[in-house]
Amino acid sequence: MQKPSIKPNNPKFSSGPCAKRPGWNADAIKDGWYGRSHRAAGGKAKLKEVIDRHVALLGIPEGYRCAIVPASDTGAVEIAMWNLLGARGVEMLGWESFGIDWIKDVTEQLKLDDVNIHKADYGKLPDLSKVDTDRDVVFTWNGTTSGVRVPNADWIKDDREGLTICDATSAVFAYDLPWEKLDVVTWSWQKVLGSEGAHGMLVLSPRAAKRLQNFRPDRPLPKIFRLTKGDKIIEGAYQGATLNTPSMMAAEDCLDALKWVESIGGLKTTIARSADSYQAVADWVTKTDWIEFLAEAEGTESHTSICLKITDPWFNEKSEEDRLAFVKGMTKMLEAEKAGYDVASYRAAPAGIRIWGGATVEPDDVARLMPWLDWAYAAAKAAEA
Repeated sequence: MQKPSIKPNNPKFSSGPCAKRPGWNADAIKDGWYGRSHRAAGGKAKLKEVIDRHVALLGIPEGYRCAIVPASDTGAVEIAMWNLLGARGVEMLGWESFGIDWIKDVTEQLKLDDVNIHKADYGKLPDLSKVDTDRDVVFTWNGTTSGVRVPNADWIKDDREGLTICDATSAVFAYDLPWEKLDVVTWSWQKVLGSEGAHGMLVLSPRAAKRLQNFRPDRPLPKIFRLTKGDKIIEGAYQGATLNTPSMMAAEDCLDALKWVESIGGLKTTIARSADSYQAVADWVTKTDWIEFLAEAEGTESHTSICLKITDPWFNEKSEEDRLAFVKGMTKMLEAEKAGYDVASYRAAPAGIRIWGGATVEPDDVARLMPWLDWAYAAAKAAEA
């Protein structure tokens, strides 16, 4: 197959850390609060601005609390589980590596007794109709490592008695989340915003805040997990007084990303950009005979972490080790040509392709990548002939 002549202008398609917003350079963070205490008025104001801009752009309802927490989305999910779980039975959902990790944490670390586990293989969702939302529920909205998302929140009752804890790190700014159905929502700056890692966001509904106020888990909580002091919620955490020292450089970069979102039209535009990137892949998949979405059910395909499986019988006769080696060979060819970086599937997922389609990626660049995937597959296959 002839090598394509047009390359993506930005060949960075990593699913985390993700591409910076178009036009980004280091000047974007030159006015940060550096060399000063994050507890000083100026530092707290910067951090509060990060919170306030998130709340405004995402339409987070009045009465919900939003905080910056340590350790990216992982830290935010862990903080929520360690503080809130144990008051009632828990429904744990896992259909990709991070959801499976949360199951392990609840069963092996928190060692809760009353746990129902709903698992599904990569490419599938568990039966959501069997999830009891009168119990607490922990789930990912968008499986970053499987490319499978929940299609909606209809399975969550409006009058539920349990809390819904949603890991939404590759969903926030890519979908219009139904906040009234979600009691805890977590994400990181490094995904759809394309900002720096290390910090996560934690949103609590009034129902979650009530649990936090009234429930004291029978377990020790590390200092950076503690959201209460005595019998009171640490309200300062939702006003820019972080639980530990944050990176003010990362905070400045996040502010730049949030201002960029505002400048392009807000949430409506970021959702549309991700949908356009997904559609560029979908159009290619429709006309390509060796590839399909890893997501099996229509309407569950991710618009951000777009995961694909190779369906060529020749490929699937290989061992998993050989399939992984083949995909690695493809991605090395793409990197050598500077046509596409970091497009191999997640290390624990089936061998295949994963393309980030978050808002900081130009949909035209995704479209330009598709012929290069055809070329790399044909070249890698020919090399083995």
